[in-house]
Amino acid sequence: MRLDKFLGDHNIGTRKQIKEYVKNGRCSVNGTVISKADMRIDEDHDFICFDGKELSYSRFHYYMLYKPQGVVSATTDGRNKTVLDLLADENVRGLSPCGRLDIDTEGLLLLTDDGGLIHKLLSPKKHVDKIYEVHISKRLSDSDIKRLEEGVDIGDTNDDGTPFITLPAKIEVLNADENGREVVHLTIHEGRFHQVKRMMEAVGNEVLFLKRLSMGSLVLDDSLHPGEYRSLTENELKMLGVYKE
Repeated sequence: MRLDKFLGDHNIGTRKQIKEYVKNGRCSVNGTVISKADMRIDEDHDFICFDGKELSYSRFHYYMLYKPQGVVSATTDGRNKTVLDLLADENVRGLSPCGRLDIDTEGLLLLTDDGGLIHKLLSPKKHVDKIYEVHISKRLSDSDIKRLEEGVDIGDTNDDGTPFITLPAKIEVLNADENGREVVHLTIHEGRFHQVKRMMEAVGNEVLFLKRLSMGSLVLDDSLHPGEYRSLTENELKMLGVYKE
């Protein structure tokens, strides 16, 4: 890889700016100050520093975002702030949200340029668990829980025209929230449009607050606040079956 491309991928500046930065001695490769921005480097093994800070290279990028309410899970939007807007300090070229959360839903969202991982996590055939914290308008009866856990009709149809029935879910009833509303943890395996809300509507209930807590092995970091994000850890990448190069 060319050094200027490597620096550009780290959002150092435009190619013209980078050429000037390197010419002014702000970059070193393996301890040697470099003056030519078009030199070839081995991005996997060379030790590259800019302004004394080491820069590492990864083919793909992985960010855990605590998506807040009021932000859309899209790369562009003409009216609302997008999840990519929250990563303005990063090189967001090629990043996409892995799945979507409704504008009024908050919680865990993975953003990455690794299309293979996105497919792996979203493919219906993989049955990846997604756990949500759901605050609802009234208590679920035993029969409501049984119906949700066995699968309910949410109004969609299959390719052959038959009613789509959700896969068996799991309900864990928690203590009520500070407003006295019923709170449950709901585990599902699909990601249909408004699925959690429509599942609760199918048993005569209403979602008042919704937060995604986990997706597969990836769990929302409880140190993150709405709108904050961080890179995935090595352990999280290993748990997802991803290994940094």
